[in-house]
Amino acid sequence: MLRCSLAAVLFGISAPAASRLAADMGAFTLAGLLYLGAALFVVPVLGTKLPSRRAVRRSSARLAAAVVLGGAVGPALLAAGLSHAPAATASLLLNLELVFTAVLAFFVFKEHVGPRVVAGTALVVVASATLGWSGDADLRWGAILIAGACLCWGVDNCVTANLDELAPAHITLVKGVVAGSANLSIGLLLDGAPAGWPILAALVIGGFGYGISITLWVAGARDLGAARGQLVFATAPFVGAVVAWTVFSDAVTVREVVSLAIAAVGVSFVLRSGHEHDHRHDPVEHDHEHVHPDEHHAHIHPDDHPNDVAAGAVAVRHQHPHQHRVLVHAHPHVPDLHHRHGHSHS
Repeated sequence: MLRCSLAAVLFGISAPAASRLAADMGAFTLAGLLYLGAALFVVPVLGTKLPSRRAVRRSSARLAAAVVLGGAVGPALLAAGLSHAPAATASLLLNLELVFTAVLAFFVFKEHVGPRVVAGTALVVVASATLGWSGDADLRWGAILIAGACLCWGVDNCVTANLDELAPAHITLVKGVVAGSANLSIGLLLDGAPAGWPILAALVIGGFGYGISITLWVAGARDLGAARGQLVFATAPFVGAVVAWTVFSDAVTVREVVSLAIAAVGVSFVLRSGHEHDHRHDPVEHDHEHVHPDEHHAHIHPDDHPNDVAAGAVAVRHQHPHQHRVLVHAHPHVPDLHHRHGHSHS
C-alpha cells in the first residue's frame, strides 16, 4: 500500500503542474515529453537482469495494450483536457480512473471486487458528475477528454497489474520510449518545437509524476490487485486539487469542494476491502518480483543466494522463475497475483 500511496502523491502533483504547460505546447508534444521523461527517470533502477524472451513473448499483447492506451492515447487526451478545465477540476476528474479500473477489473478481468468497492465507485461517479455537469461547454469538453484518458488508464491498470513476468521499471521504460516518441513526433509535426524551458519542465514532471509513479504503482498493484491498488491511487486527485489551490493559487469553487468531499467518502469507504475465506492455490510456475518468507514463496534458493530462506537472510525483493505448490488455507487477502480465484459471493 505504501508504494501505491507514494505513486499517488507524485502523480497528483504532476496534473496541476502539467496544466501550466498546456498553453506552451500542443497536447501530443506535452504527452510525448511527459512519457519520455518517465523513461529517463527509470533508467537508473532498471537493474542488470533483462526479461527473458519467453517472458516478453507471453506478455507482448498485454504490454502492447499498455503502451498504446496507457502510454500514448491516455496522456494525449489528458493533455488536451488540461487546456479546457481548471487544474483543480481536472485533478478531481482523474478519480474516474478508479471507476473504469474497478468496472473493467470486475467485468472483463473477473477480479473479485465486493460491495465496499462497488459503493465507493458509485460515490466517485457522483463526484465526477458534479464536476462535469456545467453550463460551460468548454469545461464539459475538457471533462470528456479527461474521462477518455481515465478509460485508457483503466485498461492499462488492469493489464499491467497482471504483467507478472516483467519488472515494473521495464514496463515504464517501454511505455515511455515507444509511446513518448510517437506522441512527440506527432506533436512536432503538428505544432513545431516548443521553447526550451517548457521542454525541461515537462521532462521533469513526467519523470516524477509518470516514471517513478508508474513504477511504484505497478509494483504495489501486484500486491493489492488492480482495483484496490487504484483505490489507494485515487488519493492522487485530492493531492492535485490541494496543490492547485495552494501552490498555484487557483480559485476554490463550491462545485470542486462538494465533489472532493463526495469522492473522499467513496475512496475511504473501500480502502479496507480485504476478505477472508478458505481458498485453494493450484500449482503454478511463474516469474515475478517477490520476497521471503511467506506461505506463497517457501521455495529454497541455492546456497549462495542472498535471499535463501534457510539461511535466515534479510528479505529483499527479487525476481526469478519459481514454482508454487498446492496450498489450501484461509487468511485476509485481496486479488493480488496469487489470489485470482473465483467467489461464490459478492
